[in-house]
Amino acid sequence: MIAIIDYGMGNLRSVEKGFLKVGADVKVTNRPEDVLHADGVVLPGVGAFRDCMGELTHLNLIHAVVDFIQKGKPYLGICLGLQILFSESDEFGKCNGLDILKGRVLRFDLENKELKIPQMGWNQLNMKNKNPLFEGIPDKSYFYFVHSYYVSPEDSSVIATTTDYGIEFTSAVWKDNIFAVQFHPEKSQALGLQVLRNFGNIVSKTKSSS
Repeated sequence: MIAIIDYGMGNLRSVEKGFLKVGADVKVTNRPEDVLHADGVVLPGVGAFRDCMGELTHLNLIHAVVDFIQKGKPYLGICLGLQILFSESDEFGKCNGLDILKGRVLRFDLENKELKIPQMGWNQLNMKNKNPLFEGIPDKSYFYFVHSYYVSPEDSSVIATTTDYGIEFTSAVWKDNIFAVQFHPEKSQALGLQVLRNFGNIVSKTKSSS
């Protein structure tokens, strides 16, 4: 079972429907015990970093998420679910993240003032490595983004894809069992469904080999 974490922020039903379309066994939940016992975890989200961390803390989900990741089980972060993996965010003043990956979350500060913030719409992925989350997805494929902030990892080896929006920013990361993307696969049509399908396959393979 893949647990989709409900902490009151995010397109939960769209994510759930996407996984159901590709035949995955999913459960939307805000219970720490469900997270700990899941085979895979998805943390979606839109909104402010500080609010996200506050809601996860209020629901006693912080330790559940960290413990789950430390067990080596597959984690997929979407948008805020990517950003909170990092050490801190500059959004509305500094706020600590989970600090699982070292780095910061920064606001776009673009010289090209014709580019609107937030970035909202379709943009391309520049593939940096062979990542099982992007199996069957060609380099330069388009995905749907909605965000004003981006992650800046200290360790460049975790960067799975970059995207150009006035600057070249990190649009997906991968480290061991951690997969996370800045774009919204649930809004990205067929290729987005392929990402969800691939994560479901990663979860199944991990479960069968454990």
